Amino acid sequence: MSKEENPQVTRRTTRLSSSSSTPNAIESPTKSINLPPLTLRNLVFEEKEPLTFDGLISSLPGRRNQILEILRLLGPVNCPLSPLFVYGGASTGKTSTVLQVFRHLNRPFVYSSCRTCYNARQLFDNILNQLLLHRKSEKNGYSSAKKCEKQADFVNYLKEALIGVVDGLKGSKKFEGCVNGNMVYLIFDSLELVRDWDKSGTILPLLFKLHDILKFPDLGLVFISSSSFDTYDSDTGLVDPIPVYFPDYTEDGLRQIFLRNESNPKLRSAFLDVVLKPFCRVTRRLDELSTALAPLFTKYCEPLEDLDIIPNEEMKRKLFDCLKPHIGPALNGIFRVTSQSSVEAGVKNNLKRKNTLKFFGNDSVEDIDFHMSTSAKYLLISAFLASRNPATLDASFFDSTGGSANQKRKRKSSEKSRDLKEASEQELFMKGPGTFPLERLLAIYQCISSSEEYSLENDEDSKENTGLDGDFGENSLMSNILLQVSSLCSASFITKGGSCPLEGSTRYRSTVSEDMALKVARSLKFPLSKYLYRR
Repeated sequence: MSKEENPQVTRRTTRLSSSSSTPNAIESPTKSINLPPLTLRNLVFEEKEPLTFDGLISSLPGRRNQILEILRLLGPVNCPLSPLFVYGGASTGKTSTVLQVFRHLNRPFVYSSCRTCYNARQLFDNILNQLLLHRKSEKNGYSSAKKCEKQADFVNYLKEALIGVVDGLKGSKKFEGCVNGNMVYLIFDSLELVRDWDKSGTILPLLFKLHDILKFPDLGLVFISSSSFDTYDSDTGLVDPIPVYFPDYTEDGLRQIFLRNESNPKLRSAFLDVVLKPFCRVTRRLDELSTALAPLFTKYCEPLEDLDIIPNEEMKRKLFDCLKPHIGPALNGIFRVTSQSSVEAGVKNNLKRKNTLKFFGNDSVEDIDFHMSTSAKYLLISAFLASRNPATLDASFFDSTGGSANQKRKRKSSEKSRDLKEASEQELFMKGPGTFPLERLLAIYQCISSSEEYSLENDEDSKENTGLDGDFGENSLMSNILLQVSSLCSASFITKGGSCPLEGSTRYRSTVSEDMALKVARSLKFPLSKYLYRR
């Protein structure tokens, strides 16, 4: 830098220089950092030695099958690629595997995370800046290379940038040794977060159709998501991408990961023999296991003076005795189970709450102590009503007004009719809860969940929670309602009885008590007593 040129000083540098006492300390931070301009080499991992196949497999334990599948789908150099959809649970190595594969292949790619780019404009700018070899700096006012106000602008700019990159890779011979191929890959990570963006209903179809819209043969698309493709709204006529599933790590895979780069693998292996199996029963997420096992390993090594020692069987037993009191709290930390003191405090709070509820009568009942979806609660109430009420009274209870008009009718009953009612009620009580067919359960469910006064108005998506849309017919009955019924049967809230010889269909029976049904109804603010048949 010449003497005539004045170095550009940032605001933070000025504060730092004003607090320094030596001239050298003042001059060094004020010098602007002149980074070299970006080239096409920045689209690949810049390494002197490429990552070998053996190094790729050893760097990602437990992911050999997924690596081979991705390599097979990517194919040879400059091979046309259909969009890939890499999905799996959180912390299963999806992003690391994809990036390491491109590091091994040494092919040009552009990586964009939908977690750091929290809206569509930032995502578009990030992609274009990398393709146009543009770096934000103070000289350009930290502005982007292109401004994308519309999705059509992004498509046009993207095609121009891709043509420029591919022409540069084909025309320049100096990139032959460091860049493998002329095809450019766009990697979209954490794609499931796009569903929470504004106008996500148009952004996701654009990304999935990008390959068909551009019609650019030297472009490859790779989507990384924590949820499967079925969870995305695919009613747009697009072709499903090729899925690559990443399952949870196995116990052997987790062991290999935790034993990597260990100075004393024997000591770490003895520790994993004790804690890995019980913790894998709780979770197989690598981030949760790393957080839980790190302090435990410190406790495990506290009695040792030399961490390079190889423990024998007697030493392993002593180390386990020191670690044993800490395993339970660590497991509870993953389970999120409250401690005994907090349980006792919760019991005291419940007692205080019950004492205060006495002033308000019997209308206030404690909440249910387990989680259940809204549709499952309505199905549980429907099954309870179908078992307790005679089928002949369904028309009077569940009319077009949700049963509310029935409460206004007051019929004068004679003494004989009252005696018959008492006898029939006693007979029903002796028989216990009655059985009912699936059609009757769904009919009651439709009536109580779609009534005007007690509809699912507190939920954001009532149709999604109930599983029924408008008219109750074969086309409107969705599969999640049947799954909820199956779940209630598995949880023993509903039992399957014998099939009726006349109808030939399976009959069900509710096993919940009235107190339990009242708790569930009060959690929904549903007036269960108005729908129960009483004398």
